[in-house]
Amino acid sequence: MKRLRSTTDTRGEVLVAIMNNLLDFTIARNQHWYRIPVRSVENLLKKRWPPQWLAFYQTKVFGSEAYAVNYFAPVLNIHKVFRWQLFPEQPHDERGQQRYYQLLLSPLQQMPQPIFSRRRRLIVFIPTTWQKFINAAEINDLYDESPLEDRLWAELKRLSISAERQEFVPVKGRTYALDFAVYCASGKIDVEADGDIWHADPERIPLDNLRDNDLETAGWRILRFNTPHIMEAMAEYCLPTIVENINKLGGLEEQRLVPRKVSLDAQGGSQLSLFESSTRDDLIDSED
Repeated sequence: MKRLRSTTDTRGEVLVAIMNNLLDFTIARNQHWYRIPVRSVENLLKKRWPPQWLAFYQTKVFGSEAYAVNYFAPVLNIHKVFRWQLFPEQPHDERGQQRYYQLLLSPLQQMPQPIFSRRRRLIVFIPTTWQKFINAAEINDLYDESPLEDRLWAELKRLSISAERQEFVPVKGRTYALDFAVYCASGKIDVEADGDIWHADPERIPLDNLRDNDLETAGWRILRFNTPHIMEAMAEYCLPTIVENINKLGGLEEQRLVPRKVSLDAQGGSQLSLFESSTRDDLIDSED
C-alpha cells in the first residue's frame, strides 16, 4: 500500500475526467499528460478551472478496471496548444487546428480503493474537492453541486436509497441533468433540490416547464424540494415523500431478483473512505 505524506492543501480542486481510450491512458501513464478540448472547458468547466489534481474514470474498454476511478495525479502545469502540437506525426489539417488544454502530470498513482459506479454509468467531467475525493466510496459521492444536494444525498445514503447524481437524460433532442435519478421497478423518479436564487428567476419558469413536461412524457416522476423543505422539513416532508413514491413504483430496482422497498426506519451503514487506513488530508507518494 502506498503511504501518505502531509500536505497543507486540504481542499484543492480535483477534476475527474473520462478515460475511454487505451492510447490516451498510455500517454498519461508513460508521457504524463492529458488533453481536454478548450471548448469543453469553456462550456462545462469554466467555474472550476484549473484543477490541481486530475483523476480518470475508466470505461468498458479497460476490462476489470472499467466503470471506476483507479488512477489520479497532481497537475504540474497547463498549456493551451493545437492538436498538431500534441500529435506532430498526424496531418496538419483542419482537425489539427483544434485547440486543447494539455495538462502536464506527475506519474499516475493508483487509488488505494477504486471509486466505482454502481450502475456502470457514463460521465463526462466531475469537478470536485480533495475532501470529497479522498472520502468517496462511489461516483455519486464526488459531486459538488450545492450544499442542498449534499444534504439530501446524505439522507438518501442513510436510508440506503441508491440514486444517480447529475444523471444526463436525452429527451426529444434535448438533454437534461437530473439532480437525483432514482430507478424503481415500475418507474423512474427525478428528485430536484431547487435552490431559491436559481429557481426564483422568472426567466427560468418556461424552461423548467418545458423540462418537466419532456421528462414526464418520457416516464419520469418529478419531485421538487426547495430550500425550506430540505433545511427545515427533511424528516417530516422530503424523505417520506421520496420513500412513498419509491414504494408506489414497486421499490428500488437494483439488479436484484426482487425490488427492494424502502423504510424510513432504515439505518444506512457507514461507508469506508478511500484512505480509511491512513490519515486524511494527505497526498499519496508517487511511485514510478
